[in-house]
Amino acid sequence: MARIHHDGVLVVGAGLAGLTAALAAAPASVLILTDAALNHGCSSAWAQGGVAAALGSDDAPSLHTIDTINAGAGLVVPDIARLLAEEGPDAVRRLAALGAPFDRNAEGGFAQSLEAAHSRARVARVKGDQAGRAIMDAVTVAVLAAAHIQVRTGAKLIGLLQDTTGRIGGVVARIGGKPVEITARAVILATGGIGGLYAVTTTPAELQGDGLGLAALAGAVIADPEFVQFHPTAIDIGRDPAPLATEALRGEGAVLVNRDGSRFMAGYHPDAEMAPRDIVARAIHAEREAGRGAFLDARQAVGTHFPEAFPAVFAACMSGGIDPRVQPIPVAPACHYHMGGIATDADGRSSLPGLYASGECASTGVHGANRLASNSLLEAAVFGARAGRAAALETPVSTSLEPVMTADLPASALQTLRRAMSRDAGVIRSAEGLTRLLDAIGTMDVVHGPSAPLIAARLVAASALARRESRGGHYRSDFKKSGDALRTFVTWDQIEPSSLKLAAE
Repeated sequence: MARIHHDGVLVVGAGLAGLTAALAAAPASVLILTDAALNHGCSSAWAQGGVAAALGSDDAPSLHTIDTINAGAGLVVPDIARLLAEEGPDAVRRLAALGAPFDRNAEGGFAQSLEAAHSRARVARVKGDQAGRAIMDAVTVAVLAAAHIQVRTGAKLIGLLQDTTGRIGGVVARIGGKPVEITARAVILATGGIGGLYAVTTTPAELQGDGLGLAALAGAVIADPEFVQFHPTAIDIGRDPAPLATEALRGEGAVLVNRDGSRFMAGYHPDAEMAPRDIVARAIHAEREAGRGAFLDARQAVGTHFPEAFPAVFAACMSGGIDPRVQPIPVAPACHYHMGGIATDADGRSSLPGLYASGECASTGVHGANRLASNSLLEAAVFGARAGRAAALETPVSTSLEPVMTADLPASALQTLRRAMSRDAGVIRSAEGLTRLLDAIGTMDVVHGPSAPLIAARLVAASALARRESRGGHYRSDFKKSGDALRTFVTWDQIEPSSLKLAAE
């Protein structure tokens, strides 16, 4: 196998977390590996709502911290939430300085939207629903202009390089159809979430838990993998991935109605449409299961202003034959975000020396059991920068390295897995369904070998089966009440249901 030596930091993934880490690692040399072209195949570019931060005169990081903790259903690490909220405003200002064209108010400050479970309007936005793309455009330009950064597209992660002590010293990537070993002082995984493991998702289909699965196989501690957030309002027009109707629409006054035009959210939560996402997702799921359907009605709240106020949502609706100016939008819950991931500290360090993680593939504990709306881009910007600065201080690996690699999962098997995950590890879960899912994963593993998607899926399913309670994004129909507030920390050799350990942080 060919080997390339990179004397610096290796970043795998080119979403906001990866690009921010690369910029922050200066002056260390950085090599970014990404399978897709820049600004493709990452959730950051698809983000609609914006970036949550305490930028307004009526707001404060302490209030943002409280909202983050409350939304996380008992599992948020308070110090990490406080760090995110305190460093958040400067992170947004840095993005603006790079050229991100945030909407401004009459006084020149950041125009901010109200989203669910926030006590203040604190989501900095771009043209209503264009934040992710606009931010990524600006950061991509900065990365391409940075002298210390090289970008290699068409490079798919298929392995990690590890020494006998467990230290990670590089990766194996498939480039031009051939595996290539690339060594580095440190590796930052910024490979995104697991949306591609679900049949109904709002994320790029390429996100199949590659970094999560490989880190687990190498022995890294994984945190909270059972906690998957389902966005309540994916636009239900039969598309894969499903287009998203941003939560900012509800912040503007759009309401959820059933097929008869009756609002239903007040029957599920006193905050109605602005309830936490997990509650809204289950309410919509229940209405649909009962045959009443679920629709987002923005005719009064947005109406004729839809094309300029929310252009991405408007275009998606119109492409599916829905005119949201005069029709309610059919919606359904869809896999949207993974709160779990590779366990890290505040600087992105995993349990394996030399291996860092940032963004959705990491789990700092900031999201707990249910991510607060629009904290994801903020997390990528804040913790991506911290990971980049920390990884730049690593020294070269002097020992021999061996590859830890996963198998490929055929497309037909992946589709089978996606259907099984949506059915049995979705909005509503049970022991029966999760056991069936684990059996299916086991069968595929025997046939196809330990692929990253199967490893990631087993982490989710086994941890969900072990958590005999309902909390945040994890809802068990057979254990509806909440138990003790304990995070999950697990390694690959513990994920058989009989041996899975739940431990307090």
